[in-house]
Amino acid sequence: MDDQNKNLILATALSFAVILVWFLLFPPPEELPQDPNATALTEPALNQAAGVASAPAAASGGTATASAETTDAPRISLETNRLEGSISLVGGRIDDLRLKDYRVSLEDDADIVRVLDPVGGVTPHYALFGWAPGTGLSLEDVPGANTLWTVDSGETLSVDTPVTLSWQSPAGLIFRRVISVDENFMFTVMQSVENTGGTTVSMAPYGVLARHGQPADLKNFFILHEGAIAMADGTLEEIDYDDMEDFTVVPSEGARADVTQVEANGWIGFTDHYWMTALIPTPGNGYKQVAKFDDRRGIYQTETVMPTLQLAAGESTEVTTQLFAGAKEWDTIRTYENAGIQGFLDSIDWGWFFFLTKPIFAVLHWLNAAIGNMGVAIIALTLLIKAILFPLAYKSYASMAKMKELQPEMEKLKERAGDDRQKLQQEMMALYKKEKVNPAAGCLPILMQIPIFFSLYKVIFVTLELRHADFFGPFRDLSAPDPTSIMNLFGLLPWASPEPGSIMALVFIGILPLLLGISMFLQQKLNPAPTDPTQAMIFAWMPWVFMFMLGGFASGLVVYWIANNTITFAQQYLIMRRHGYKPDILGNIRGKNAPAGKK
Repeated sequence: MDDQNKNLILATALSFAVILVWFLLFPPPEELPQDPNATALTEPALNQAAGVASAPAAASGGTATASAETTDAPRISLETNRLEGSISLVGGRIDDLRLKDYRVSLEDDADIVRVLDPVGGVTPHYALFGWAPGTGLSLEDVPGANTLWTVDSGETLSVDTPVTLSWQSPAGLIFRRVISVDENFMFTVMQSVENTGGTTVSMAPYGVLARHGQPADLKNFFILHEGAIAMADGTLEEIDYDDMEDFTVVPSEGARADVTQVEANGWIGFTDHYWMTALIPTPGNGYKQVAKFDDRRGIYQTETVMPTLQLAAGESTEVTTQLFAGAKEWDTIRTYENAGIQGFLDSIDWGWFFFLTKPIFAVLHWLNAAIGNMGVAIIALTLLIKAILFPLAYKSYASMAKMKELQPEMEKLKERAGDDRQKLQQEMMALYKKEKVNPAAGCLPILMQIPIFFSLYKVIFVTLELRHADFFGPFRDLSAPDPTSIMNLFGLLPWASPEPGSIMALVFIGILPLLLGISMFLQQKLNPAPTDPTQAMIFAWMPWVFMFMLGGFASGLVVYWIANNTITFAQQYLIMRRHGYKPDILGNIRGKNAPAGKK
């Protein structure tokens, strides 16, 4: 076997390996053993030496008698066109939130998506706000995780009706909390305190997002970030749950923690595949940003801690923090960023190829809005990409046609050179130079397609707009693998195809992977099979191997690849005809190895 064949086999094997690893890279993680109803630590005492307060060491905190920390706590209802849930008066927690527009599956009776869940629920995840005590105060003098608040106004939190909570401390401090919500997913929490006592006191306002254990539906897939996410003065930080468990123990925080001092603008929270919670202090103000893990209770936590405030007798002060809790909709998040939340659009995981994924999604989003069908929008995007790359493709296919024309001359050179490979290379280069042919030109479209393909895969996998996006017939979710197979006659019979990721699903592939294999096969048959039997065998198998290996990919990506192959086939055929060659596709399928004939 010569070196050319060895290199071809090696390149093919590596290509298959990359796709296989891409599809099956990481197994699901083992969940941390933890009790979802566990209570965490109480707020730590003030560091008197530094005079700076800390947020709670873990947000579900409180004493052993804090029995109200459950789903049975007194509550205020929350109702908007897009949200439903409730707020617990114990701690004033925003801890019960569901998204009316989204369901957990495509089933008609599927539950709507839950973003926040109280302690006592299946997966506790909630927001807590308060004041850490400073000079002249103790923990009992400030509202904490288990403070029972009183409703001053508002029976149901809605877009038009905020609610006001109040609590008076033994030290003569009157605390109020006004909670409002917009028409989408942004809450505004205004905390105020009035000092009716006779002495000056100090305290620091904070916000906390806590999560008991890792999410039950954690993907743990390398292409997607899930875990803590933070923006600090223009610098984005993504922290996996496993990395939070490896934080160094910070004694002042009472747990493993990563602390960042934000000078002016930032936000921090937790991001899932499609949902996110984030604390957003008022832009332009400095604060301490903390990501934390309590390994004794398996609680993950993010915090914003404002600078300590001095409050003289008779004075009052207030601080405002926003809380995003909802779906990572591109339009919605972009609106919030334009309103002043720096880098908020980067909460969507655009990846390393962000310079491609962002514009690709923006165009896809516009096409979908104009057409009204995401599958058709993907095909239209493919047409647009191919049109942009057409000048490069034209040069490539023209070069390939010229190479076909030189094939007889190449065979004569091989016969004359015999085993003298150096002489053969020299004469081939001289021939290329004489005929003004670039043998590498045929690789350029492929090289351009690789980052575009991976970028589109990223867009389809991470963006919410592709989730449950309808195409036609059985294709109701373009972010999921093809739901058809020979077992249900490609969607004609009313039962499901094999479970995605199973061995059966890899064998009994759907109609889209079949079309992909056929499109690759036909594209390959524009040219005769290589005369070398080893190369001919490898090329003959490639479409069908790729067909099975890509059968488990998102159906939207397979739609793109089918459209891309079809357009490439048409482009190459027309360009070859333009240069005087008529591809003998039927002859190539039958195995005739004669070069493409002239008109």
